[in-house]
Amino acid sequence: MEDFCRKILERAASQGATYADVRVVRRASESIEVKTGKVEQLASATDYGFGVRALVGGAWGFACSFVVNDDEGMEVADLAVRIARASSTHKKEDVTLADVEPATGRFESQFKIDPFDVPLADKINVLLEADSIMRQNPKIAIAESSMDFWRQEQVFASSEGSYIEQVNVQSGAGILATAIGGEEIQRRSYPAPFGGDFAAAGYEFVEAQDLTGHAEETARDAAQLLEAPLCPSETTDLVLESSMLALQVHESCGHPIELDRVLGMESSFAGTSFLTTDKLGSFRYGSEAVNIVADATIPGGLGSFFFDDEGVPAQRVDIVNEGIFNGYLTSRETAPKIGRPSSGAMRADGWNSIPLIRMTNINLLPGDWTLDEILADTKHGLYASSVKSWSIDDKRLNFQFGTEVAYEIVDGSLGRMFRSPTYTGITYDFWRSCDAVAGEDEWRLWGVPNCGKGEPMQIARVGHGVAPSRFRNVRIGVVK
Repeated sequence: MEDFCRKILERAASQGATYADVRVVRRASESIEVKTGKVEQLASATDYGFGVRALVGGAWGFACSFVVNDDEGMEVADLAVRIARASSTHKKEDVTLADVEPATGRFESQFKIDPFDVPLADKINVLLEADSIMRQNPKIAIAESSMDFWRQEQVFASSEGSYIEQVNVQSGAGILATAIGGEEIQRRSYPAPFGGDFAAAGYEFVEAQDLTGHAEETARDAAQLLEAPLCPSETTDLVLESSMLALQVHESCGHPIELDRVLGMESSFAGTSFLTTDKLGSFRYGSEAVNIVADATIPGGLGSFFFDDEGVPAQRVDIVNEGIFNGYLTSRETAPKIGRPSSGAMRADGWNSIPLIRMTNINLLPGDWTLDEILADTKHGLYASSVKSWSIDDKRLNFQFGTEVAYEIVDGSLGRMFRSPTYTGITYDFWRSCDAVAGEDEWRLWGVPNCGKGEPMQIARVGHGVAPSRFRNVRIGVVK
């Protein structure tokens, strides 16, 4: 493979490329879904191919192929150069790349049990058992359980001298119970909605979720929601459970710090950002309790890796420090525009996609409270848990999120369950109202496997580390 990459890079240079890189990617995936007693989906897929980027006349060209041999490599390199040369006739400015030290080596994520070695029947039996337990509750009309596994092997080589091999294994699982009573439909999930939780780990991560051990409680909560009163509409203190807070971080912290959005390079699909470059280093994004980092180095993170798809080492970057906005997710192309080195955030959804700036693990650092202390310190409010719906504008300012369940807080204690809770706000006002963040013991790194961006759409797997937190004077209510 090293010889294959070298030939491509030499060919691109001979055709006029001032820089070139090649990624060779082999991917395997497995998805299992059980729904109301039956195996609804069983999918296994592999793909293999390579992509070439070339810089000619200050502009990019990209080409790819699923035929991995020397002859095809030469043709793809030629095509990438021709596309770059054509692009250079319409450029607004030359592409300038931030410096990066060439790297070599082989790197593999850590896991204990290879999920692809676990018998398929064993995985299905766990899902069927969890499904059966949920359906023992007579109010549960639909029960769903799922597992997903990925393995990616990638080679990256650049004309600057990098040759990097990376292997990453990821796993996840979850359950969902849907209760129906009259005209009311309610649902509860575990450990998180939309497929559960995910990590850069093996099958041991799925075993640790203990789906069957939580199936009865999940179904019971869904059934109880049918009888719960509607969440009231008022302005009150809001405490967010960590999986719900992970989505809040994703939508109102992760996306607006992507520098390509800020510079208008992604505006046609994903929108731009309110965090314009004039705010860097001075804008009060949140309260002093709010400290956020982008960390691609944390073990087990779904957004962790060793090098990004430009050969930049994974790193931890300060985003918000005691409430002040301090950093972006950047690439080698965008970082020079703010006078900084690349943060190593360029990733592609496979060999046939050009890298984009993507989230890594965007983490709210732990505070010095416990959840019990936060609740005890709250005279009146709402404790909301688990994502149900979300909406946020193109600049990532105005948002409204819905949760699966909420509980009233009265004089420091949890009270009645509420159904269909929602809350709304403006991003910087919301984060400025944060006055309590739980500590390391309750901090959890959640995995989000379905972050979409780009045209054509690319899907990235990212992570968010958070602990339960309190926000003062938040508007809650229900839109019918």
